[in-house]
Amino acid sequence: MSNIHSENRALFLGVLTGAAGVGITWFWLRRYRKHGYYLGMHENLSPAAYNQVQDNQGAVMVLQGRQLQILEKLGSLLKSVEELKEEVKYLKETIPKLEEQIKDELRGKNDGRKVSPLHRSLKRKKSETTKASGEYPSSEEAESEGGYITAQTDTEVESEDEPVVGIVTAETAKITKEEAELRSLLQQADTSHNGSESDKQDAFRMLLNTQEKYGNKVEFLWRLARAYSDMFYLTDDVEEKKSYAADGKSVAGKAVELDDRSACSHRWYAIMCGYMSEFETVQNKIKNGYLFKEHLDKAINLHPEDPLQYYLLGRWCYAVSQLSWIERKVAATLFGNPPTATVQEALENFLRAEEIHPGYSKYNYVFLAKCYKDLGQKPLAQKYCDEASAIPSVTKEDIDAQKDLEALTVSLRQ
Repeated sequence: MSNIHSENRALFLGVLTGAAGVGITWFWLRRYRKHGYYLGMHENLSPAAYNQVQDNQGAVMVLQGRQLQILEKLGSLLKSVEELKEEVKYLKETIPKLEEQIKDELRGKNDGRKVSPLHRSLKRKKSETTKASGEYPSSEEAESEGGYITAQTDTEVESEDEPVVGIVTAETAKITKEEAELRSLLQQADTSHNGSESDKQDAFRMLLNTQEKYGNKVEFLWRLARAYSDMFYLTDDVEEKKSYAADGKSVAGKAVELDDRSACSHRWYAIMCGYMSEFETVQNKIKNGYLFKEHLDKAINLHPEDPLQYYLLGRWCYAVSQLSWIERKVAATLFGNPPTATVQEALENFLRAEEIHPGYSKYNYVFLAKCYKDLGQKPLAQKYCDEASAIPSVTKEDIDAQKDLEALTVSLRQ
C-alpha cells in the first residue's frame, strides 16, 4: 500500500512539475513581448543585448526540451496504465478457471507439464505488450518490465514445465485452506453464541486463541466483540464486566475502522459503548450514549431488517425519555444539545422489532408493556405482560426480564 502511495505522490509531483515548466515558458514569452523582440528579430540590437537575447533563447529551448521529456514520460506512464488495465482484465478472465485446475492437481490428475490459463494469458499479454510498446522502451519501463521478465518470463521461455504453475497453485491452495478454516471457525462461533453458557465460554476462548491469526478480519473481529458481550452478561463481577466491556469496545472499534460498511461491526460497537456507560463518569456516560446512537443508526441504515437493532434503539429511546431534568442540563452543558427521545418513539421501535420477528424476546414484550403503561394504555400494557409471561426464562437476560415483569405487573394492578 505504501508503494502505491509513493507512486501516486510521484505522479502528482510530476504533473505539477510539467505545469510549472509551461508557466515558466509563458513567463519568458511575455517578457520578450514586453521588450519588443522575438527570436530571429534582433538585427539592430547592441552586442550586449544580442548576447542577452541569445541567452534567453537558450533558456527557452532548454525549458521546451524539458517539457517534451516530461510529456514523453507522461505518455509512457499513461500507456503503462492502459497496459495494466489489460493485465487486470486478463486476470479477471482467467482466475476463475484456476479452481478446476487446482482440484485436478490436488487429485494427482495433472501431468506436471500443463500450463495454467493464468500463466498462458500473462505470457500472451506480455508478448503483445512487448510488440506494441515499440523497439526502444523508456528507462522506467525497462527497469519495471525487465525485472518482471528476469524473475518469471525468462524461466517460462526456457521451460513451460511445472515450477511456476506449482508456485501459483500452492499459494492459491494455501489461501483457500485458510479461508476454509476461518469460515469453519466463524460457523462454530455463531453456533456457540446461540448455545449454552459453557458453549459461549468455549467460543470466547477459541476466538481469543485465534485473534493473532485473524485479528485483521472484520468478520472475525465483530464476532469476538459479540463474545465479549456474552462474557459481560455471564459474569456478576463488576471488574470483570468493566474489562470485558473495554476490550470488546476496542475490538469492535477496530472492526469499524477496517470496514465502515459492516452493520454488525457498528452494532457491536454501539452495544459495547452502552456497556461502558455503566462504569464511566457522567461526562463519559453521556459521550458513550451519543456514540451508541450514532453507530446504531449506521447499523440500521446498512441492515434495516435486524430486529435486535430496533430493540436496542427502543431501549435507548426509552432510557433518554426517562432522563431527569438535571441529567438533561448536564448533557446540554457538556455537549450543547442533549439527546432527545420520547416514549412513543421507543414504542415504535419495539413494535418494529416485533413486526420483523414475532415473539422476538421476553424483554421486548416487557418494554412494550412499559411503554403502553407510560402512555396510559393499561389494557395493552397488560396484554404484553401476558405475552412476556408465556415465554420461559432460559437465558440470564430472560431472568432479568422476568424480574422487571413482576414489578411491572404489580404496578399495573394498583
